[in-house]
Amino acid sequence: MSAKTIPAEEMIREWRQDPAFVAAYDALADEFALADAMIRARTLADMTQEQVATAMGTTQAVVARLESGRVKPSTRTLERFAQATGTRLRISFDPVESAS
Repeated sequence: MSAKTIPAEEMIREWRQDPAFVAAYDALADEFALADAMIRARTLADMTQEQVATAMGTTQAVVARLESGRVKPSTRTLERFAQATGTRLRISFDPVESAS
């Protein structure tokens, strides 16, 4: 007996029909964007997590947690990360798109 596989794209299309899934997915978008921006900054600086950690005065495990998107870092931590990677921290407030 063989298991039937379903392409990921098909599953995502199906899940996107569920308003609860869409709400949960959208709620995580900003966290993933922050993690992506941090990874991009470190990569552009051509640094390892260990190198960033040393420059920040912390451990590689802390940098890994920051880049995972599972934690919400303070502004001070983000400033330290920016300084370590030779980047500038910019925070903005964008209008929320209305559903109407």
